[in-house]
Amino acid sequence: MLIIYSICIFLQRITLRSFSTWRVIGLANVPKTGPLIIAANHQSNFDPPLLSASIPRNVNFLAKGSVFTGGIVNYLLKAYGAHPVSRNSIDLKAYRWATELLKQGKVIVIFPEGTRNPKSMNQPKKGAAKLAMATNAKIIPVGITGTENLGTWLRVLNPTGKLTVNIGTAIDPNNYPELIQNNDSEALLDIVMKEIAKLVPSEYRGIYG
Repeated sequence: MLIIYSICIFLQRITLRSFSTWRVIGLANVPKTGPLIIAANHQSNFDPPLLSASIPRNVNFLAKGSVFTGGIVNYLLKAYGAHPVSRNSIDLKAYRWATELLKQGKVIVIFPEGTRNPKSMNQPKKGAAKLAMATNAKIIPVGITGTENLGTWLRVLNPTGKLTVNIGTAIDPNNYPELIQNNDSEALLDIVMKEIAKLVPSEYRGIYG
């Protein structure tokens, strides 16, 4: 499956360079090793492949279960690092999957808002902060701009516009011992979201403006 992933990333980078103005800022902020959670704002279905092409490590991400329609689609999605998650209830299986990968020192992409918000950032869910506390994984805040008009997965073939991935500095939960002691994932999440907001233009910040 690693071969399929590498081929997909290679081809995606070609399309990004060919059809869009693609910028990745802050690559040096991504640790080369160790468990890592990429926490980003979510504008479009194109955000996962954009991050996969932009982050200099193999990434995994949770995708809504409805896109896993069976057969070759499931195989390709899993080869690309995706795992189904239920949006309507607490998905313990998906949580265990993410926890296990982080314990292996791998990278998970999470969109804390849980759904797309093309125009501005909105209220997040606690999953990213809880995972970080449970696994001692660092959290990298990432601001995405320019994908709000790339609505469908088919745009992986023709990504256009000015697309920017702005990578912030790592947030280490261990630097907040009081939050860990009190299991205060909400406070940690608020820190993460405010850092994401700093990485996008003011008109994208929504409730964090």
